[in-house]
Amino acid sequence: MIFLIIGGSASQKLAAKVAWKLQDTLSPIETRKFPDGERYIRIKGDIPQDVTVVQSTGYPQDENLMELFLILKNLKDLGVKNIKVVIPYFGYGRQERRFKEGEAVSAAIVAELLEAAGASEIFCINLHEKDMKKFFNIPVHEISAMPTIAEHLKEMDNPIIIGPDKGALGFAEEIAGILDCDCDHLEKVRLSPTKVETKPKSIDVKGREVVIIDDIISTGGTIVNATKILREHGAKKVVVACVHAVLVEDALLKIFAAGVDDVIATDTLRSEVSAVSVASLIAEKLEEV
Repeated sequence: MIFLIIGGSASQKLAAKVAWKLQDTLSPIETRKFPDGERYIRIKGDIPQDVTVVQSTGYPQDENLMELFLILKNLKDLGVKNIKVVIPYFGYGRQERRFKEGEAVSAAIVAELLEAAGASEIFCINLHEKDMKKFFNIPVHEISAMPTIAEHLKEMDNPIIIGPDKGALGFAEEIAGILDCDCDHLEKVRLSPTKVETKPKSIDVKGREVVIIDDIISTGGTIVNATKILREHGAKKVVVACVHAVLVEDALLKIFAAGVDDVIATDTLRSEVSAVSVASLIAEKLEEV
């Protein structure tokens, strides 16, 4: 059976890597903008019944999502029966509930649009909000990027893997389990009625190499604060690792200015710190399914 991989504008290199690993055909696709900013999509060549589309939906989210909708509906109209959709970074996935009256639940709306456009199955890397899977009526497969990040960190000298808060402790535990090293998270400790200190919960980082791990880095504020705390407690080296390097405005500059030695991220989004590819993880999951 012939399988076809299509890479959207936001994930062409990643799509190519997945196709190479699966030895599938990488489809040529023409995508451009009209003078008024609207998208043009054309899929070239023969199109089989089983197609995988790879398209991240980070910034510019609206453009990347619209392109994805056009690709999916076009494939459906061309008679494709099974359309797997790999969305390495899921834009509009953070609001999975209505916090204030009248708010749009963007995760639910995007899920409905993806299904309506023709998606048969969804594959994602480390969803920020796990609850968003409930909005789909089709299979959703979530893949953890932590094994590939751990592989990249294995040359470090017995590091401590730190979650910048309790919510990131699971990521730290997953990587530490692979590397067989220590892990911890930062927590606030009240010293007095007016004084609060943030520090590692149970492990002394003095003289140690430390990796701060999180799923997303957007503004960098959480990482900057964590780095300052770890340096104050004597960390010898601080490396920051994340899955999705959103890095808005001068976030990367602020992180390095805070005393970080290195920043690494996966290629779910294109950035200058995308040193770890999730292509193998995606290919393995597609084969498994």
